[in-house]
Amino acid sequence: MADPDLPAGLTARPLTPADAPAVYGLMAAQELADLGEVVIEEADIVADWQRPSFDLATSAVGVLESDRMVGYAEASGADRGDAAVHPGARGRGIGTWLAHRMQDLARAQGATVVGMPVPQGSPGDRLLAELGYHVRWTSWVLQLPEGRTVPERPLPAGYAVRAARAEEHRACWTVLEDAFLEWSERDRQSFEDFTATVLERPGYEPWQLRVVTDDGEVVAAAVLTMGEGTGYVARLATRRDRRGRGLAQALLVDAFAEARAHGAVRSELSTDSRTGALGLYEKVGMQVTSTWVNRAIAL
Repeated sequence: MADPDLPAGLTARPLTPADAPAVYGLMAAQELADLGEVVIEEADIVADWQRPSFDLATSAVGVLESDRMVGYAEASGADRGDAAVHPGARGRGIGTWLAHRMQDLARAQGATVVGMPVPQGSPGDRLLAELGYHVRWTSWVLQLPEGRTVPERPLPAGYAVRAARAEEHRACWTVLEDAFLEWSERDRQSFEDFTATVLERPGYEPWQLRVVTDDGEVVAAAVLTMGEGTGYVARLATRRDRRGRGLAQALLVDAFAEARAHGAVRSELSTDSRTGALGLYEKVGMQVTSTWVNRAIAL
């Protein structure tokens, strides 16, 4: 569809699941230009789009030049959005159009605010600042230097760390959601969405969901994903009543060791300023590789 606010020669249309490779290409090119590396994976996009709560057709838009996608935006639910412009198409007003379109999509979902992460100091960061988006929080991607390991932390007597069993999946979801909702202002993610983004994520294998148990009860959980040579801890949480016993560190040691055993040469995770966990990860030897800000605007 043509849009009078789009630069000449460009069109826009809703997205379909078949657009995941094109959107991945956009985001990867943007990250490579802004960060010098690619951190997104196509599996991240596929998993996110297959959530039962997400209607891709009414929640995302692509900008095309002829038949080539040069930009995209989505409103992913609640106050969350995302967008990307191919570096070769910058400076044409596409990013501004997408930022406003993301607001429209979020507003149609009933949201009162929408925001997205951008690398600090990047062209996207500067554009959103100019458009009135404010910084809500800062996040960091951390990496364990190659050849190093997180210091071992013995588990207390009676505790064990291992892969989650199928009958423990709901308990893992509960531990992770309870912990994240202590500081994240959002609705509880449904178990069905958890299943779509974790258990049904392309490439998922049962060993990638790790748990700490106490007498067979799940008291801590971690979600591990595998990229090209990288083991990434996507989520990590300990139940509130079992904190201060070193369970998170033991689980981190276990997750990174499993990643190495399955071919990873790098170990990564991310955290943000709402959690207060940055110092903990730096203390065990992890180093910040990139800094992001979440910029948002009231609708």
